[in-house]
Amino acid sequence: MEALVLEMQDPKDGVKSQTQRLVITTIPHAITGEDIVAWIANRFKIDAQEARTLGTMMVAFGYIYPLQDHKKLIIKPDASLYRFQTPYFWPAQQWPAEDTDYAIYLAKRNIRKKGVLELYEQEHYSNLHKWINHKWDFIVMQAKEQYRSVAGKERKKPDRVVFDCQERAYWVVHRPPVSKSHCPDKGGPTGSLPINTQPTIVIIFTQQSIMRSRVKSSVSIGAIVKYMTTYNNHDPFLAPCLPSNPWLTDDTTYWELNLPNVETPTKMRVERWTFGFQELLNDPRGRADFRLFLKKEFSGENLAFWETCEDLKWGAAATMKEKAQQIYKTFLAPGAPRWINIDGKTMEITVKGLVHPHRYVLDAAQTHIYMLMKKDSFGRYMKSAVSKETQKKAICPECSWSLFHKRKPSLSPIILRQREEEEKARLAASGPVDITQVMSKLEKRNMLREGQKK
Repeated sequence: MEALVLEMQDPKDGVKSQTQRLVITTIPHAITGEDIVAWIANRFKIDAQEARTLGTMMVAFGYIYPLQDHKKLIIKPDASLYRFQTPYFWPAQQWPAEDTDYAIYLAKRNIRKKGVLELYEQEHYSNLHKWINHKWDFIVMQAKEQYRSVAGKERKKPDRVVFDCQERAYWVVHRPPVSKSHCPDKGGPTGSLPINTQPTIVIIFTQQSIMRSRVKSSVSIGAIVKYMTTYNNHDPFLAPCLPSNPWLTDDTTYWELNLPNVETPTKMRVERWTFGFQELLNDPRGRADFRLFLKKEFSGENLAFWETCEDLKWGAAATMKEKAQQIYKTFLAPGAPRWINIDGKTMEITVKGLVHPHRYVLDAAQTHIYMLMKKDSFGRYMKSAVSKETQKKAICPECSWSLFHKRKPSLSPIILRQREEEEKARLAASGPVDITQVMSKLEKRNMLREGQKK
């Protein structure tokens, strides 16, 4: 392809180029799309359709770039203006399209355009600013320096426009718009063959993953240390069971104190509720305490709705449709007895999904109510009299070390059976021998042998 491009630029037999006017700027060595198509068709003795396809490939790979509609990487068989790309930007140079170079280019365009960039360029610009924020000052400095060198008075305006078009064409090829609505056209006019010249979806996904912000290792380690410090006393491998471990002793007090709906919880159990709203909901005793608080706040329907959504999500499939209709009549229908307050968009999504109910049809409404309770009700609950009264009544059992040696290990059944046989043998050897029983055993054994021989 590069050999073909060199042949097309031949002064005698190549594509005819001339100075053209673009808006108010004169562009030297410009060529038209119809001249390119005609030259390719004449060179290879092919029809115009194949010539346009080959020309589109040359534009897509960056050997020819458009001067007017830079986002459409195609050859138009009309008077549209094109130019040959400088060899510096050819794929043979193997110049890696690095994020730093692209960030410098976008920063330079941002300075020249005064913040007016294409929508996909703004997305790339913000993502790069987050990804390489540690050297953004260097990028801005390089962009300003390059802008001064290009925009200097010693450089003519046509040269500045040409260089800007060359650089923009390179980045349109190597950093195309990601979103479908801003993606350059991949096919020509009506009747042309579509050419898959843009990077595949895998490459686009990889580029997005590289530019996605990551959490520093120090922040991750700090979060792990904070979590371990918070849950240290609640880890069954690091903290003992109070008052004793039921698996090592015969004392079942630990299980009795930690029943799902025990009347008086332990202090450690109540302390765990303060770690987060999800911890409170996961504990049946904490949820009952929170339900009592919501009843006093006249908002108990929020927790009831969340619980019914959980029952629908994890319940039997046979009753799923009936449960969904019952939840709608109780919490969502106009004039419902326990109507919940959700926004109109969430209500519209939920009602539309209830036409064909499934397990997760109420997820949007459930999430809305969950966040409402977490941000508003949970904080007021922690400061309420209900929570303080529960914390005051909570008990702290003391460790009972004397119970740890109360339970004795049991012997294996094999050992017990061996001991029984040894005891029988000892008794048989020490007691008197009954001759009649011995003779009867010998006679039976002889009869069995004779029967086997026969």
